[in-house]
Amino acid sequence: MVGSSEKVVRIGLAAPGTRMDPALAERVTAFAAELYGPRVELIFHPQCFLSSGHFAGDDDARAAAILDIANDPGFDALWFARGGYGACRIAETVIPQLNEAAQAKAWLGYSDIGFLLAGLRRAGFPRIAHGPMPVDMAREGGEAAVRRGLSWLVDGATSALERGVTPGHPNLAFNLTILSQLLGTPLEPDFSGAVILLEDVGEYMYRLDRYFFHVTSNPNVQRCAGLRLGRCSAIPSNDPDFGMTEEEVARFWCARSGIPYLGRADIGHDNENKVVPFG
Repeated sequence: MVGSSEKVVRIGLAAPGTRMDPALAERVTAFAAELYGPRVELIFHPQCFLSSGHFAGDDDARAAAILDIANDPGFDALWFARGGYGACRIAETVIPQLNEAAQAKAWLGYSDIGFLLAGLRRAGFPRIAHGPMPVDMAREGGEAAVRRGLSWLVDGATSALERGVTPGHPNLAFNLTILSQLLGTPLEPDFSGAVILLEDVGEYMYRLDRYFFHVTSNPNVQRCAGLRLGRCSAIPSNDPDFGMTEEEVARFWCARSGIPYLGRADIGHDNENKVVPFG
């Protein structure tokens, strides 16, 4: 039982892009109860289960769900249930409407959620992080990723963090494709003095090369302290072979742009994905 002095951590979940499978949400809820008992309460917003073409509800519904949770002081955190394209359609609507309760929350997600994380960083939100989401439960071994996300949200566990993350040092983690797309938009944060961690999934090598060209050519990105490369998984075969690995591509564009290449990072679209707080 939760003692009278032990606070229940209430975590609200919304889906800014695609729909969450209700059965998967039930699995995650049961898993959290197994780990924490009544100390933690997961509340999936009904919007997570809507369907509107590609999206989990139309733009208005998805934006409203985030605002419902974020602006409610009764929630301690907003955990994005899953990615899937859609966050960029609502980020500029949501962020200006966030209040002090939203600023006090922990926010966690990755992949397409990078559009929102970037905009929140730009707006000065102090407790945002790239890291596992409930949808990772569907992966083989995904319980480890979900446990890692919960441990950071509930206890701020340092064991969940990417090994190169140091307290007080700006570390900004993104999917490479998402970062390439958000540069030059009102969501672009300041990269001065930050270490940028990048990962990707399902992209041809020539596309990764193109995204690195765009990212490392950006003057704002060039003010960063360095770049680290996470995992680029499920890279399709190219005919003819591109002739370079993802790390060789990263090193090439870092050298060409004058950005220090700082090695590999333990992030990616997999069950080993670690938490990277933006701060």
